[in-house]
Amino acid sequence: MKFQMLSSGSKGNCAILLSDDANIIIDAGISYLTLKKKLEENSLSFDQFDAILITHCHRDHTSGLTSFINHSSINAYVPEKMYDSIKEYIPYPRCTFVDDEFNINSLKVELVHTSHDAPSSVGYIFTDNKKKMCYITDTGYLNRKILTKLVGLDMYVLESNHDEIMLMDGPYPRFLKERVISDKGHLSNKTTAKYLKKIIGNNTKTIVLAHLSETNNTHELALNTLREEVPDEEIKVIVSDQYEPTECLEV
Repeated sequence: MKFQMLSSGSKGNCAILLSDDANIIIDAGISYLTLKKKLEENSLSFDQFDAILITHCHRDHTSGLTSFINHSSINAYVPEKMYDSIKEYIPYPRCTFVDDEFNINSLKVELVHTSHDAPSSVGYIFTDNKKKMCYITDTGYLNRKILTKLVGLDMYVLESNHDEIMLMDGPYPRFLKERVISDKGHLSNKTTAKYLKKIIGNNTKTIVLAHLSETNNTHELALNTLREEVPDEEIKVIVSDQYEPTECLEV
């Protein structure tokens, strides 16, 4: 598998995953034309993709979905309970409704039910040719059952949204600060680092820190906080960006 984060943050999220016989897009939080351009920069086109997966209904994950659906023949793969929250973006026939475990060709996908203030929000665990990775953003916490499933993956794409001190000392109104730090909000740098310390294993080669807040975080803080808990320099750490795609990463 190969993975690339095209855009990550509160202004828009989108990523691609390429496997032996299944190529997928994750979220459509950027415009159709921007996505098209980013794919072309990788010598890719929409007709090479099999599905788009949507994590949840918030605009930074769905703002480009309507245009994407109108300009492509690709269906959105979502749990049926999510549909009511995204029906303004996509007609019912263009959804493929999925169970907690499903396959797109030989690519195995398992849903991770996240804790966020959006109906039926999910992350994913992908398995292909014995390689495994997760993609989890927009969650206030990860319970023990989820963490057990995440032990020893080859790659982690995990939210590292905010620095707790920057958030509490920053400009957000009190209600928004409380929303971000709640169990239905977002993972902090410190929480993500502690989770990763528990679950990384001998197979772990890459960690991608995702969905950083531009107001309440910095790349340096996210990276340094993780390295305090995961100092192993053999594990590559990428801090994703709102405006620049990551390199294409081999899982």
